[in-house]
Amino acid sequence: MIYDHEANIICLEVAKGKIHNAKEFGNFIIHISKAGKPILIEILDGSKFIGQMDKVKKIKKFSEEIATAS
Repeated sequence: MIYDHEANIICLEVAKGKIHNAKEFGNFIIHISKAGKPILIEILDGSKFIGQMDKVKKIKKFSEEIATAS
């Protein structure tokens, strides 16, 4: 995973290969091979995505603490 702070984009390389095309789904751009397999995922507005993931982690940790305390 690479985060470009200036562009505010997260890049996830999910496979090796040559990019043939890209499809955009909201803040996600999926770069695909000629065979239609995902090669690279770009997440636009990356800082917002990271913030949301941090919230999910905190909720999960809190839920685990409650389960342990019960």
